[in-house]
Amino acid sequence: MHISWNYLDKRKATIDAIESYDDMVFIIEHTDEEIIKLTDRMVGVGSPGMDGLPHAHDPKAGENRLINTIDEIDVLKERYRQAKEYMEWFKPAWEKLSEDEQYILELFHINRSARAVEMAADHFGIDRSSVYPKKKRALDHFRTLLYGKC
Repeated sequence: MHISWNYLDKRKATIDAIESYDDMVFIIEHTDEEIIKLTDRMVGVGSPGMDGLPHAHDPKAGENRLINTIDEIDVLKERYRQAKEYMEWFKPAWEKLSEDEQYILELFHINRSARAVEMAADHFGIDRSSVYPKKKRALDHFRTLLYGKC
């Protein structure tokens, strides 16, 4: 383990990992569609824009469009790879949490509800001041599952 690992703010990194969940799910669910759209655009013939301005002829316009589209597809594939890697790291740890821990972390960090404290207090039948220690314990447990003993 590299020495820099000791200086990583694992609590903040855990919160960031939870808050990234929806983005990663979106990437995994929509990357194929985006690649298909780009591929269709790459194969199709470009049409001139009707903006009333004269345009200079660029003999490499088609080639440039192909290259740019291939680059965009490469970026999408890399984002997809990273999202899959994230899920392989995140999901097993998340599934080890209790339902109560998942609920409170979802409420605060995935849904980011403005009424998270009240909703958690009602859900657990506790006073509002007891919600924060419960959230801290859930976050600490999840941090340990993701990063090991700190």
